[in-house]
Amino acid sequence: MDPGFDGDRTHGDGVAYARERDADDPLARFRDRFDVPGEIYLDGNSLGPISDAAERSLDRAVEEWRTLGIKGWTDAERPWFRYGESLGEDLAPLVGADPDEVVVANSTTVNIHTLIGTFLDAMEDRPPGILANELDFPTDHYAIRAQLRQRGYDPDDHFHLVESRDGRTIAEADVIDALEEREIGLVFMPSVLYRSGQLLDVERIAEAAHEHDALVGFDLAHSVGVVPHDLSSHGVDFAVWCSYKYLNAGPGAIAGLYVDERHHGKTPALSGWWGHEKETQFELRETYTPADSAGAWQIGTVPVMSAAPLAGALEIVHEAGIETIRAKSLALTSYLISLVDDKLADLQCSVATPRTPEERGGHVAITHPDAERVSKTLRDRGLVVDFRPPNVIRVCPAPLYTRFEDVWEFAEQLREILADREYESVETDDTVS
Repeated sequence: MDPGFDGDRTHGDGVAYARERDADDPLARFRDRFDVPGEIYLDGNSLGPISDAAERSLDRAVEEWRTLGIKGWTDAERPWFRYGESLGEDLAPLVGADPDEVVVANSTTVNIHTLIGTFLDAMEDRPPGILANELDFPTDHYAIRAQLRQRGYDPDDHFHLVESRDGRTIAEADVIDALEEREIGLVFMPSVLYRSGQLLDVERIAEAAHEHDALVGFDLAHSVGVVPHDLSSHGVDFAVWCSYKYLNAGPGAIAGLYVDERHHGKTPALSGWWGHEKETQFELRETYTPADSAGAWQIGTVPVMSAAPLAGALEIVHEAGIETIRAKSLALTSYLISLVDDKLADLQCSVATPRTPEERGGHVAITHPDAERVSKTLRDRGLVVDFRPPNVIRVCPAPLYTRFEDVWEFAEQLREILADREYESVETDDTVS
C-alpha cells in the first residue's frame, strides 16, 4: 500500500484527524480537476462527475467534427476509424491485458450478450450449463437467459445460481462446490457485488473454473478504475465493464470488453461490420471476416461522442496511478467503516461490506431499516448517495475527488439525521436511483 495511505490509521478524533489525512494525500491535487455536484458527492459508483480532461477530449471531438467532417475518421488526433482499439490500448494496463485483448465498444449489456453467446457457441464438448450468483446485477441474468433461449436451451435447466449464505456476500468456496456438483461449461461472475461491495477473488474463481474445464468471464463494472486487475495472468477468458462509474467518462459512455488472445479468431455471436478486420473493412465484402483481436466484438460504428470523454478520463487515471487510487480507496472505505462503527451503530446502522480490505471494492454498503428515506434525506441536504432495496445506503468515497473530511462530514450529518429522526417526515416514490 502507498505510504501515504496507512491502512491502520482508520480511527481519529474529529475533523482535525480527517484534515490531517487530507494534507498527506498524494491524490489531493486531482479534486480540483472535477466538477463535483452537491455538497458532498458519494455516488461515483453509479456515475462519476466530469473532469477537465474528459471535457477537453469531448470538446476536441466536437471541434474535429466541425472542422474535419468526414475526414475525422482518418485525420482526427485519434482517428475515429480506430477509436475503439486506441482507447482499448489505454485501458489495457488497468485490467492487466495486452493491448489487442481490449477494445471499447457497445454497452455493458450488449457486450454480455455477444460474449456469452460467443462462448456458448464455442463450448464444443462442454455442457451448456452457466453458473452465476443470486446477488448479480439483474441485467447479467437477463442476457444469459436470453442467450440460452436463443440456442434452444431452457434457462431453468441450464442456468445455475450460487446462493448467498448471508444475503450480502458470495463465498468463493460455494462457487467451487457448484462447479463440482453441476455440469458447468461457463462461469460468469461480477468482480464486485453491486449491493454489498464485496470484491470476489477473480484469480481463485478463474483457476477453479479451468480446473473443471469451464470457461470464465467477469463483469468488472464496479471495479474497473478503482481496483487493479490482472486478467491475462489469471487466465480469465473474457470480461466486460462500463466506463461511467470510477472511470468518470460520462452518462451512457461507451463500454469496454476483454477477450483473452487464445480466443481471438472466434466468430462473435453478434457480428457487425465494425468488428470486421480493419484492413478490408471498407471493401464491404459479403463474407464477414472477424478481426484477429478483441476488436472483433465491436458491432456497429463507434459512437465517437460517447467515447471521446473516456480518452481524457483515462489520462487522469493513468496520471494518478491505479495502485495509488486503490490504496486511497481502501483508506477511505476503512475510515468510513470505522465512523459507522463509532458514530452510527447505536442508531440502527451496520456495515454490510466485508471488512477485510482484500475483499472490498470501492464502496461501502450501510444498512438501516428505513434506508430509502434516510438516503433521500441525505440527498436533500446535498450529500449524494444512493439506495438499493431493501435496506442499503451505498456510499462511495471515490479516491480522485473525495476527501477524508467529506467522509467525516457525511458521518456527522447522517448521525444528526438519525438522532433527530429527520427522515421520518420524508416522502418516497417508486423511483430508485
